[in-house]
Amino acid sequence: MQRYFTITQLTQEFDITTRTLRFYEAQGLVTPQRRGRQRLYTPGDRTRIKLILRGKRLGFSLAEVKELIGMYGSAPGEAGQLRLLMEKIAARREELLEKQRDIELTLLELEEVEAGALARMEELSPVTSEER
Repeated sequence: MQRYFTITQLTQEFDITTRTLRFYEAQGLVTPQRRGRQRLYTPGDRTRIKLILRGKRLGFSLAEVKELIGMYGSAPGEAGQLRLLMEKIAARREELLEKQRDIELTLLELEEVEAGALARMEELSPVTSEER
């Protein structure tokens, strides 16, 4: 297993910018070692980056991701981390289901408005039987 990763390796692997990695560092999410001006990331940093990106895809904020990652190495440890993760998943699922319901209602309303507009257009420009 590789001992260190450079910023270039990680940005290419995860398709993110160096600015993103530096932002994660500034937020305390990763802590690369320094060799002169070069940042060297450990396999643990690489795993944290993977978890950060997964959390973002799932819709968690960076603060939530940081909270989850931070619990891993301290009390209540992995069990607490998993309980918190399950709570956050349930909350995120409910949020998404609510958005889904809102979208479905909006689509229905759009269909109703569209049908009304089409009906009104037909009223405004009647087509005679000869034009059909």
